[in-house]
Amino acid sequence: MKYKILLGSRSPRRKELLKKMDMDFKSVTIKTGESYPDQLPATEVPEYLAIKKSLAYKKLKKDEMLITADTIVVFGGVILEKPKNKTAAEKMLKKLSGKKHKVITGVCLRSQKDILTFADVSEVYFKKLKNKDIKYYIDKYKPFDKAGAYGVQEWIGLIGIKKIKGSFYNIMGLPTAKLRDYLEQCK
Repeated sequence: MKYKILLGSRSPRRKELLKKMDMDFKSVTIKTGESYPDQLPATEVPEYLAIKKSLAYKKLKKDEMLITADTIVVFGGVILEKPKNKTAAEKMLKKLSGKKHKVITGVCLRSQKDILTFADVSEVYFKKLKNKDIKYYIDKYKPFDKAGAYGVQEWIGLIGIKKIKGSFYNIMGLPTAKLRDYLEQCK
């Protein structure tokens, strides 16, 4: 790879995934809000936010490639944001219980010369969750930094997800196989 990789994300999961891909990278801090136009279809929001994050980073050098990403959970056409508190988290998990939802991650790869974006969609099927399990998960894991109020790699994913269609790693926050394919185009 001719570029030094920068990861514009505070997500420990994204950092972990890049490390597991044996990628050398440096994390950079990007300060930008996660607002988007109300009329934007839910399926386009992750790419929009990934681009917004990327363009907010102004220090990109000639030999660098910046990776930014955003992951959302969509249920019934509505985006389930990160829960603000226990009540919101409980409501979200009760909505997802026994049903299917989509997880969409938008990714932006940007160098000084090019910008490349893509998205990946995974479907997650939860079994019917018991109220006591939902409460236990929220109390112990505090999923307030996670879209849809859960982490697929955490306890609730281990005991509650009965089926996934698509990339598991996309649900964690980065579609790693697709990312690698796109990075290879940047050589």
